[in-house]
Amino acid sequence: MNYSTVWCILKKWCIIGDMRTNVTLEEDVHQLASIYARAKGITLGAAIGELIRKAEAAPAPAPDIRRSASGLAMFPPTGKVLTAKMVKEAECEPE
Repeated sequence: MNYSTVWCILKKWCIIGDMRTNVTLEEDVHQLASIYARAKGITLGAAIGELIRKAEAAPAPAPDIRRSASGLAMFPPTGKVLTAKMVKEAECEPE
């Protein structure tokens, strides 16, 4: 017998299948979720659940792999320069 079953027996009533919790949303997130809920005709909780499920199911962005003219894979540009001195220092470091 799990905790929720015991709680249901002691309280003489129980809601099965739904979980109730409180969350603090930033104002812009609350506004977005509220507009979404009103537009779909669903509760705020259902809207937040739906939006989270959509975000979870969205495909991961493809990595930004670029190729040189010779076909060598390159890191995306970061604005930092990798010098020969940095490479030599890294080669000398013990693993």
